[in-house]
Amino acid sequence: MKNRRTLLARAALAVTALGVTGLAGLSLPALAQSGDAVLNLYSARHYPTDQALYDNFTKTTGIKINIIQADDAGIMERLRSEGASSPADVVMMVDAARLVLADDAGLFQPLKSKVLEERIPANLRAIDKGQGSTWYGLSTRARIIVYNKIKVKPAQVATYESLADPVNKGLVCTRSGSHPYNLSLFASMDQRLGAAKTEAWLKGVVANMARDPKGGDTDQIKAVASGECGVALTNSYYLARLMNSKNPEDIAVAEKVGVVFPDQQGLGTHQNIAGAALARYAKHRDNAVKFMEYLSTPPAQIYFANGNNEYPAATGVKASNPALEALGDFRRELIPLASIASRTREVQQMLDRVGYK
Repeated sequence: MKNRRTLLARAALAVTALGVTGLAGLSLPALAQSGDAVLNLYSARHYPTDQALYDNFTKTTGIKINIIQADDAGIMERLRSEGASSPADVVMMVDAARLVLADDAGLFQPLKSKVLEERIPANLRAIDKGQGSTWYGLSTRARIIVYNKIKVKPAQVATYESLADPVNKGLVCTRSGSHPYNLSLFASMDQRLGAAKTEAWLKGVVANMARDPKGGDTDQIKAVASGECGVALTNSYYLARLMNSKNPEDIAVAEKVGVVFPDQQGLGTHQNIAGAALARYAKHRDNAVKFMEYLSTPPAQIYFANGNNEYPAATGVKASNPALEALGDFRRELIPLASIASRTREVQQMLDRVGYK
């Protein structure tokens, strides 16, 4: 317990050290349409720490970065409405399924980059159809299971499939099944089990729920800590945020729950990404490529991932986040995210049939 408290304290100090001044989103008229030393970025990431990365890129290359911030859906709508007149050069989104959706809508263009191909594993980028990938993962997060240490033993939730096991009846909590984080996991299960078994599994998860799905991932962790739920799904960074918090109540919540990285004896724990793509009508293509390759360098990878308590996506780069280090290493799922994300529509139909709200 003492060692864990020490790690939590160090984590809080590390996050404090990363703090920088936040940015206000630039309005469309302020975005440059021409000129050699500019890059227009549409980003669904809203972490102040990212600004230090952008400033360093500008200092190194002389290329100014102009930013539009919105959520993934807002970015997609903006790109659609702007069409060929869009000033966007690089697009950042925070979920593989959303990247695939935008790609299918024709909002990206392929990028052939030896640097990115060497650094970013094939399962964390779009399928290369001969001209390069249309998007590349830049950070990852694990879809973990948290459990109440008093009510549940970790062996009860060693796998995702165990969430449908009768031993966990009345214990399971999740956010909406239709949320992209869950859709991506459930599509992964579809790849693992096949459609019929996945739908049966989802029906079993619904039967085991302690309450109807509601709230976000942090709410699930707090509900497990309070005893309202026995087990819950969450992205790893939500727990890391609580561990890194300066608020004693958040730290107390984190200490009341146990953590399982599911399927360590099988295909590994499902992971999702924050990623970047080259916009279809990029006016500053060379600058965009330089920027995306820069974000794949080891120092940038660590800093980029730490902005949201995530893991670096680049091969061989390790997280330097004390909270994540406290959670330990784990076996990661290697199913290509592009193939997983392409199944979310069918999975949504399964959710409707089994009554997963």
